[in-house]
Amino acid sequence: MTVKNFIPTLWSARLLANLDKKLVYANVVNHDYEGEIKNLGDKVKINQIGPISIKDYLTGDGAAKKLADPEEITSTQQELVIDQAKYFNFKVDDIDAAQANIKLVDKAMDRASYAIGDVIDQHIASFVKDAGIKVGTSSAPVDIEVANAYDQLVDLAVKLDENNVTRAGRFAIIPAWYLGMLSKDPRFTKDFKVLENGVVDGADVAGFNLRMSNNVPVSTKKYSIMAGTDQAISYAGQITKIEPYRPEKTFADAVKGLFVYGTKVIEPKALVNFTCQIKAV
Repeated sequence: MTVKNFIPTLWSARLLANLDKKLVYANVVNHDYEGEIKNLGDKVKINQIGPISIKDYLTGDGAAKKLADPEEITSTQQELVIDQAKYFNFKVDDIDAAQANIKLVDKAMDRASYAIGDVIDQHIASFVKDAGIKVGTSSAPVDIEVANAYDQLVDLAVKLDENNVTRAGRFAIIPAWYLGMLSKDPRFTKDFKVLENGVVDGADVAGFNLRMSNNVPVSTKKYSIMAGTDQAISYAGQITKIEPYRPEKTFADAVKGLFVYGTKVIEPKALVNFTCQIKAV
């Protein structure tokens, strides 16, 4: 594919900035098992220890203290399957590379990396459907307006508290319109900024670290906001192959790469699916 846009008479030393979405979801999951995968189809066994009983330490009159027989430790096992594979394959013709006076291959690699990241971001976002805490439904979403946007997040925090979910590292991923409504509430600090990774720096609600994303799942204007902690979802990804090469029948540099990954909700009680919509006026 000839990069025809790169054949003007005068060449710019810069590329036009891309209007990219901020990639958020991969930063709110745990990557604990990432080093254990190598190929598509790999499986990671995840063990979780069951509860341990606490017993009274009893004595009789003048008798020595005695312990009951030790109990068997029970565990449950879940399986994280590396079941997704994506690739890229592009080329830059030698004539384009010579005329452009910029590193087209390097820039194209940046674009390929972003494109894969965006696919993964949307993939992880889709797992909100497996949350153990559900507030609102697609048939009965919660109406959001300035008056209740803040309070609804407080209520989500209470739901997590009731499930004994740690308050450390809690997040909520909201669409831009929701952040706009929060900004109009005097209880929400106005001294914040949205960083490149989507984090709403300098502001939180009920202990949530807020993040803004345009990848929040939406269907017929009903949004599925994800909230919880990184205990909830495990993700593992690996670049398995990346190869530069010279294609036949053309004078060009080409690069192809393969990325495999898998995602699983392993602690649904630590994850919220908040289905909402903008209140009609």
